[in-house]
Amino acid sequence: MPVFTPYRLLASVGRLPTLLFWSLFGRLHTTATALALTFLVTDWTGSYTLAGVVAASLTVGTGIAGPLRGRAADRSSVTRLLLLTGLCYGGGLFLLAALPGGLWPAAPVIAFFTGLAMPPVSQVSRAVWAKVEPAAARNATYAVEATLTELLFMVGPMLAALAVAFVSPPAAVVLCGLFAVTGALGFAAALARSELRPVQAQAGDEAPGASDGLSESASEPPSALSEAPRNGFVLRAAGVLPTITMAMMIVAALIAVDLVIIAWARERGTPELAGVLVAVWAVGSLVGGFIAGGLRGRPNLVLRMTLVTLGLSALIPVLPPMTPEPTPWLVGLILAAGGAAIAPAFAAANSRLGELAPAHQRAEVFGWLASASTAGSALAATSIGWVLDVGSLGAAAGASTLFGVLAVLVALQIPRRPAAQASTEAQDVVT
Repeated sequence: MPVFTPYRLLASVGRLPTLLFWSLFGRLHTTATALALTFLVTDWTGSYTLAGVVAASLTVGTGIAGPLRGRAADRSSVTRLLLLTGLCYGGGLFLLAALPGGLWPAAPVIAFFTGLAMPPVSQVSRAVWAKVEPAAARNATYAVEATLTELLFMVGPMLAALAVAFVSPPAAVVLCGLFAVTGALGFAAALARSELRPVQAQAGDEAPGASDGLSESASEPPSALSEAPRNGFVLRAAGVLPTITMAMMIVAALIAVDLVIIAWARERGTPELAGVLVAVWAVGSLVGGFIAGGLRGRPNLVLRMTLVTLGLSALIPVLPPMTPEPTPWLVGLILAAGGAAIAPAFAAANSRLGELAPAHQRAEVFGWLASASTAGSALAATSIGWVLDVGSLGAAAGASTLFGVLAVLVALQIPRRPAAQASTEAQDVVT
């Protein structure tokens, strides 16, 4: 079937499936750590607020260090960086697990420094995908990654919860540390054997390609838009800042819906329903990502962001006050349909950012993307929490849609492709 052609191309690229597996495994711990830490700290203190402080400290450390870790990956040995950060991050989680409950005030500090050492698996892998040729295999790689990331958000928390239930909260935190160390080491080993290693900036280099208009790597296509800015500040590269801003807005929109689902489930007195609905949403994203990965031609970023926003807006009329007593079946159906646009949208965004980022600074760019995603989560948590307190579920869904609209408006400002490729634009099939 034609839909499987890009996936066959992906499988044919040397060591790409192995790299993809380890890049995903290397991020498994990120979906489980917050849950494990919440159980750990609440066992110590009995307070969910303090548990949130510890989890937030880890997140803040991760967000601050994202661009720095990406820049280090661009300028030094990636494998050595992965080994060092993996061991330090895992060691920080092990230290938290071993911390006596009476010393819990030290936990936020330890969590913050642990976050600073987060292994840059995410940004390095996305920088690597930008080197995949042909373009159909590259687009399929981004789509598969975005799709399987949804599985991480189901599997990670489940494994942490099982460790808490059958062993203890400290065991769950240790498990997350083991995932982090194993994932970083496995990804480093796979990367060392791959020909898709990121391009390293050389000391004294000017902007990549600045001297002759060509990338220094034979595998990098020439691109006026992907040249590094003259002052070296990567966010000044054409299209990079709008793409990162768009990602922040769409992450805020999706986190907002998570909060709406949780609030509605709690109001109904059925908190377990939140997990079911989030799983339904993720399944919709899985299906959409699989289909999008098999489409031929160039992804239409604006269209995909618009479809996500339409899916978010469909929740407004089925929630209070417009629908005083919504049925879980109707809400679940809307989430499944709207979720089908999420993984394709993220795949298109990551692919576009990989094209626009300067070849020698891609890991740094994706580090900024990770920090922007963290900022989007924080923006949604504060703003939507206030809307839920003073307004309604429908108003919160409306705020989520507003974030989506902002993402679409920013997407309209993003270049469709590097200028050197514009001459072939008319030959692409828009998907």
